[in-house]
Amino acid sequence: MPVGKNIAIGLLILLLGLTLGSKSDEVLAALGRLAETNETLVVPLPHRLEVFGESIDLKDRDLAESLSRELHANTYWHSNTLLMLQRRGAWEALVRQWLREEGVPEDFVFLIAAESGFQPTAFSPSGAAGLWQFMPATGREQGLRVDAQIDERYHAEKATRAAARYLKNAYAKTGSWFLAAAAYNMGLTGVLRQMERQGERDYFRMTWNDETSRYAFRIAAIKLILEHPEHYGFQIGPEDLWRPEPSRRISLDSSVAHWGRWAQREGLSYRELKRWNPWLRESFFENPDSLAVELELPLQR
Repeated sequence: MPVGKNIAIGLLILLLGLTLGSKSDEVLAALGRLAETNETLVVPLPHRLEVFGESIDLKDRDLAESLSRELHANTYWHSNTLLMLQRRGAWEALVRQWLREEGVPEDFVFLIAAESGFQPTAFSPSGAAGLWQFMPATGREQGLRVDAQIDERYHAEKATRAAARYLKNAYAKTGSWFLAAAAYNMGLTGVLRQMERQGERDYFRMTWNDETSRYAFRIAAIKLILEHPEHYGFQIGPEDLWRPEPSRRISLDSSVAHWGRWAQREGLSYRELKRWNPWLRESFFENPDSLAVELELPLQR
């Protein structure tokens, strides 16, 4: 076994021994086996778990089984989870900063992992787009520009701040960050209707459709795996992570007849311009009202 892996497992044993309490030995042993072997093993559950600062009672059989389902799905979906881990390096710190500035729990960074796998250009068959997988109407309701020329659902910072507004409003209406997450999945109106119908204000005491019933547990499982990937058999070092690249911002308030030629004047290709600004949706930009848009570009080479 590599020395680094021995150290990681040793640190894991020390950390979990301090936090899991009297039943930590069997959890530690199971996690150690999971990290060391290529066998397909049952993924052990933690004895305590908090997400968004709210607890999940894993003594409840149904809740434990739901978390186990999502832990197994993401632990053994190797290609998807590895890509998520790599992309995380480029986006997590930035998203956490924006969430913190907006007054939303930083654990919502794991919601975008569940939604898009940290892929900023993700697009679903239902029409959801970007890191946060906004639908067009919801994006517009939260102040994003979504039209043929500009689609700010693909703008990482603007979409994050829009999602934070949505989540804060949902929290104010429901009193729970888990219910706010459920509202992000199925819509606030639907959550409020179910709260009234079932006479409950606790996500974990409520009945949901299949997707929403899995949603909180998917976020929780991804949090566990991404915070300690080595515990779940994923060996990924700092050199394997995609990192944020240094950039500069410029403001533009004119029309652009041809983004490709504009990019070339900036020393870029059209592909590079789109990579840095995936919210640009056309090959031109008509701007009769001289509205200012801010472009992200790599630092001068």
